[in-house]
Amino acid sequence: MPNPKRRHSQQRSAKRRTHYKADAPTLSVDGTTGETHVRHRAHVNEGKLYYKGKVVAEKAPLKA
Repeated sequence: MPNPKRRHSQQRSAKRRTHYKADAPTLSVDGTTGETHVRHRAHVNEGKLYYKGKVVAEKAPLKA
C-alpha cells in the first residue's frame, strides 16, 4: 500500500481543517416548564430533573 514520501506541509493540513467548525447547540422550549434547554438532554428546573416533559427524578430533601 503506498505511503507518502514526505509529511504534508502545515499549510496543506490547515486548508483541510478550515471546514471543521463548531455548531451552535439546538435549543428547545419544554412544554411543561417553559424552560429553554438543549435538545435530547435532561434539564433541571426547581430541583426536579425533566426529560421529554416528564419528571425523571426529584431532589431528595436534606436531613438535618
